[in-house]
Amino acid sequence: MSISKILRAVLTTAKYISLIFFSFCAVLPVVSCFITAFKTDAEYQTTNVMTMPQSWLNFDNFVQAFTKAGMARAFMNSTIILICVLFFSVMIGTQLAYVLNRFKFFGNTIIRALFLFASQLPGVAMQIAVYEIMYNLGFINSLVGYIIMMCGTDIISIYIYIQFFENIDYSLDESAIIDGANYFTIFYKVLFPLLKPAIVTSCILKGVSTYNEYYCANLYLQDKKKYATVATSLYTFVGPLGSKYNLICAGVIISLLPALIVFVLCQKQIYSGLTAGAVKG
Repeated sequence: MSISKILRAVLTTAKYISLIFFSFCAVLPVVSCFITAFKTDAEYQTTNVMTMPQSWLNFDNFVQAFTKAGMARAFMNSTIILICVLFFSVMIGTQLAYVLNRFKFFGNTIIRALFLFASQLPGVAMQIAVYEIMYNLGFINSLVGYIIMMCGTDIISIYIYIQFFENIDYSLDESAIIDGANYFTIFYKVLFPLLKPAIVTSCILKGVSTYNEYYCANLYLQDKKKYATVATSLYTFVGPLGSKYNLICAGVIISLLPALIVFVLCQKQIYSGLTAGAVKG
């Protein structure tokens, strides 16, 4: 056997070993969380995280996590936030990308450069200024204020929309103009329906980050009983005297179920949106 074939076989083996290893590292926390969710307090304190529970029919942890953490209200708040944020983010982002791509004006390049610069800044570094603005506007501990803040311009989504617009021929705009359509009609009736793959991609990215957002939700929605989200509701079981990780794990499993259901029902659209939105350009 030649040296090149041996080297190719070694590289292939190393590739598959690394894939298996990192897949195992990714799945292990989820498996551990699932096992812990079914353990009683006594079992959790006396066994390691990978020891199987005595009974897989112990759903008391899930009931306690759902009721004590107020997850019904948390799911309602998260759903309201998610729907509003995705709707306004899509409408603002697509229109802004339309203007930046279809209209050439002074400052167009500067605006794009500023967006690129803003995407490089860590969000935590700007929280002092954002908190002061939110406080002065009376948006602290306000669900509406939090939604407005989360609807802030999503740089990555705008670049996805711009990239997609660049692959839509200008002849569509020209044909619509000849037929008497104005710019709003061109956008809403002609171009917007063609953005479906890009919209699906940006909604996935924005939706996941919004649903899992903890830092800003914990900072600005301070009334945890009234304005708790799915991410902050699990903080109920963390305290100075110890944390009930079996209840936390049960709450995590509950919080994963809606995302899992959406993925199973819409996986065809999700996959087509990701691939179409990723290869354009």
